[in-house]
Amino acid sequence: MLTPYLPYPLLTGGQTRSFNLIKRLSALGHKITLFCLVKSNNERKYVGELEKFCEEVKVFNRSEKPWTAGNILRTGFSFYPFLVVRNWAKGEKNAISEKLKEAKFDLIHAETFYVMPHIPKTQIPILLVEQTIEYLVYRHFVDQFKIPMLKPLLYTDVIKMKYWELKYWKMAARVVAMSDEDKKTMINEISGLDVDIVPNGVDSDYFNESITKRSRSPIVLYLGNFTWLQNREAVEVLIKEVWGKIKEKMPAAKLWIVGKEAKSFFANLQSGDIEVTEVLDVRAVYQKASVLVAPIYGGGGTRYKNFEAFASGLPVVTTSIGIRGTDAHDGGEVIIRDKPDEIAGAAVRLLTDQILAKKIAENARKMVREKYDWDPIARKLSEVYEDLGKK
Repeated sequence: MLTPYLPYPLLTGGQTRSFNLIKRLSALGHKITLFCLVKSNNERKYVGELEKFCEEVKVFNRSEKPWTAGNILRTGFSFYPFLVVRNWAKGEKNAISEKLKEAKFDLIHAETFYVMPHIPKTQIPILLVEQTIEYLVYRHFVDQFKIPMLKPLLYTDVIKMKYWELKYWKMAARVVAMSDEDKKTMINEISGLDVDIVPNGVDSDYFNESITKRSRSPIVLYLGNFTWLQNREAVEVLIKEVWGKIKEKMPAAKLWIVGKEAKSFFANLQSGDIEVTEVLDVRAVYQKASVLVAPIYGGGGTRYKNFEAFASGLPVVTTSIGIRGTDAHDGGEVIIRDKPDEIAGAAVRLLTDQILAKKIAENARKMVREKYDWDPIARKLSEVYEDLGKK
């Protein structure tokens, strides 16, 4: 298995997905040799957490910061897009080649297309797992980019990214998507592409474990990894178009903006009513908050915040884009609104109608336990392994 990160600690969606699946795949009898990337040697102290479940863990360094002069120049003189160049690790391809010579493997699991250049030519079937369709995410980033004169260069990189992403889909024996929407996009691009759906999920027992009590004062939560543009955009909408309307109806309400790099991007928002922070155990945040409000308008992948909130018993208000990748229905397991003023109205309703909030939260908790717990998701991936390995 190749991943573009060390799957521990569980700070990002990718790390959460890979760690939980590796742990359960090991319990199902799969023997995994993990090749992964780190940005700094300090991350290597967590290797032992993966060695509990893997036959071997090999770690390689990629550049610590993405926008280095070297990465930009290499991208400019390369056929590869910036995402591939940024995640290239010197020595990994040779190490994989040597490992394939000395041991027998039934398949190669590549997590994201941009680790694929590290795989040498081989007859071993490759399973490519796409956590999101990257060229669509980056195209959205360029569409929103603030410096017009740089846009042509960035669009060129998007073109390169789409070319290689689709090329690697074709090269793989099987492709895995996170959602029906992503699968449809892939098949529209490449007719007849063999795509399975192995969605993202949640450790229901972990998030269901009570570690604190719900706040008596109304707390609106937005949680995310703010290195992602979609999360930063959502906070901007929340602050500019939603929060004021909630505050008007609920003067005692507080807003929590929580997650990776929250302080880097939103420290200026810190005030008496708004708290900006990062936390080690997000369960306390989900369990104290009153409602998760996620005005997301950028596509790509599925949102762990939804699954974690559902499993924690926290009602969610989000957009039709923000709820993609789940079977949650408006008024059943979630409230779905696309206009900012309607999002604000739905949030106020959940804050004031405890019966509705409890019903939504209980329906969502039941849904994730039945459909999106990591145990059945790992069994689904195991079935894909078994089928592909036999071939």
